[in-house]
Amino acid sequence: MLKTKILSSILRSTNYSKQLFRNNYTQEAAPLPIKIEKTINKVTLLGRVGADPQKRGTEEHPVVVFSLATHQNYINNNEESTQKTDWHRIVVFRPGLRDTVYNYLQKGQRIHISGRLIYGELKDESGNSRTTTSIAADDIIFFNSKN
Repeated sequence: MLKTKILSSILRSTNYSKQLFRNNYTQEAAPLPIKIEKTINKVTLLGRVGADPQKRGTEEHPVVVFSLATHQNYINNNEESTQKTDWHRIVVFRPGLRDTVYNYLQKGQRIHISGRLIYGELKDESGNSRTTTSIAADDIIFFNSKN
């Protein structure tokens, strides 16, 4: 008991007190707990499909890819209503969602996508690499087809 009190009073003055007590008073310092910081990478889009989905990738790592158009309406300097269209590259990795998108999604269809931004690199036919930005879809809501 006395040994514990003396040891605890000595260790209070050092940074290793908590770690040494965790290791039953041994001289080995326990690793500090890893702080995991929360982050958010969330994208939500509502727009129209630009082209029928295509299968890409390999047998082991298949992916379905398609484009999605969103637009923004604004009044220009001539006080005319103008529309600016942005095109997004959508990739679907999730097996069930991937198959549903490939089989049922059509060009012109309106959809709502929830996903995350991903960055990658592609090589073209001449071997030049270029950086790409895509949205990896986690969930897609299909609205009525354009017909």
